[in-house]
Amino acid sequence: MEKALWYLIAGTRGGANRARIIRLLDERPRNANQLADELDVDYNTARHHLDKLADHDVIESGGGDYGTLYFLTDRFERNRETFEEITQHL
Repeated sequence: MEKALWYLIAGTRGGANRARIIRLLDERPRNANQLADELDVDYNTARHHLDKLADHDVIESGGGDYGTLYFLTDRFERNRETFEEITQHL
């Protein structure tokens, strides 16, 4: 997970938005539309970042197709310190 977080947050152009998504989901679960609005990005951009985070087991989805909510995974929670360390370097 540590390598995945470094890649997702510090190693790519979209890392800042991914970090913002993680921060928002830490407050409460949200769907892709809500995240796009709060990040002021296109819906497809938000979906792209959500897909990348889900592919690396940082977030998981719950609910149906429409209005699917996203949550931080237990695996991410066990590696939160790494995330905090990475975001200090941004």
